[in-house]
Amino acid sequence: KNILGENWIPWQRPANKSPPFPDFVSGHSTFSASFAAAIAAVREGKLGEAKAAMLAVKDFKQAFYALMEERSRVEKFRKQVAGNVGTGSLDLDAARDEIGRRLACLRDAGAG
Repeated sequence: KNILGENWIPWQRPANKSPPFPDFVSGHSTFSASFAAAIAAVREGKLGEAKAAMLAVKDFKQAFYALMEERSRVEKFRKQVAGNVGTGSLDLDAARDEIGRRLACLRDAGAG
């Protein structure tokens, strides 16, 4: 079913807001459409079209995995540059001690 862009409203959970416009193609709909086309072609005896649809799905899957791998590399690099390598958890006791140490240095510098 085709829906005009101005009439399109995405289904969404309240905590997961999507923009109210169809700018991004859903991976689910892409796979579903290709699979539906492949099934229809097989039912009609058009195996070439089914193979082409399956190759399109395979290409999309490979591109998706490459994108996710690159995203992971970028995130890892971003953490390294920011100095945030490891679990990402905060050691609040160590932070509190460091703040206390720095405040003591400032107090000592101001008294002298």
